[in-house]
Amino acid sequence: MTGSAPAPRIPALDIARGAALCGMVVYHFTYDLELFGLIAPGTAVSGGWFVLARVVAASFLFLAGVSLWLAHGAGIRWPGFGRRLATVGAAAAAISAGSWFAIPEAWVFFGILHAIAFGSLAGLAVLRFHPAAVAVLAVAVAAAGRWAALPLFDAPGLQWLGLGTVVPRSVDFVPVFPWFAAVLAGIALAQVAGKAGLWARAAGRPAAPGAGLRALAWAGRHSLAIYLIHQPVLVGVLWLALRLAG
Repeated sequence: MTGSAPAPRIPALDIARGAALCGMVVYHFTYDLELFGLIAPGTAVSGGWFVLARVVAASFLFLAGVSLWLAHGAGIRWPGFGRRLATVGAAAAAISAGSWFAIPEAWVFFGILHAIAFGSLAGLAVLRFHPAAVAVLAVAVAAAGRWAALPLFDAPGLQWLGLGTVVPRSVDFVPVFPWFAAVLAGIALAQVAGKAGLWARAAGRPAAPGAGLRALAWAGRHSLAIYLIHQPVLVGVLWLALRLAG
């Protein structure tokens, strides 16, 4: 399957990606408040914050699946795919290296960027499948993460699969099972929407009206850069605020 012309950019997807970024920043700000001892320990991993973290992660992976089909569903454009995969892979490696030095006891060995890189590569295999088959596979992947756990997969080299009996300590752990299911769900929905002509109509719509939606769309177009810089900025601002307050 060889590539064709790139699909036109769809403002609604940029807005959705920007909204996911907002959720991510809010959650990470809460995490940083806990890190600095400004809120109760465990706040970021309990209650609604626990749910928010998973909704945000699922949203990014779902949108990655949608974007993968839009970009390559009519034929894989290998040069563009390779560049994008290399960029995300390099960013994931940078996150792993930085977290290893900053928090070696809970470093990021398979976080959201690793999951997106894996999902983008593995998702190529199902782009031509029937949407129903992709949806069934998504359900199977989600179920396997819950019901197919084995001690074998607790080995350090296999933990990234998510099939172990013990959850490894990491500040950002997004294993293949069950999270690849979100990418598959995005591909299936994109296929159905494509058959219905929704993407063609959405691509023809003008840029989002209103400053708020335009800001979200801008953020969505620069999601990787914002992901990489937002935590250093948040931590730096909190550190400076505490120093000034003290």
